[in-house]
Amino acid sequence: MVVGLSVLLLVTSILMVMLVLLHKGKGSGLSDLFGGGISSSYGGSSVVERNLDRITIVVGGLWFAGVIALSLVLKK
Repeated sequence: MVVGLSVLLLVTSILMVMLVLLHKGKGSGLSDLFGGGISSSYGGSSVVERNLDRITIVVGGLWFAGVIALSLVLKK
């Protein structure tokens, strides 16, 4: 159980780093490598940005649940 939760935390942590870096920033960053700088001239958020936000929230929730579950398992 501990190994499974640790793997979950590792995978979600890596995903969170990648997803946060893909968000559109104010300056140059990893998001500009994949076309984030092109859409910065358009006003409002696109469907891709909204989906990226949703995916980031879901992965963040999974990460948080994994942290809580691992702490409860290790507490016993």
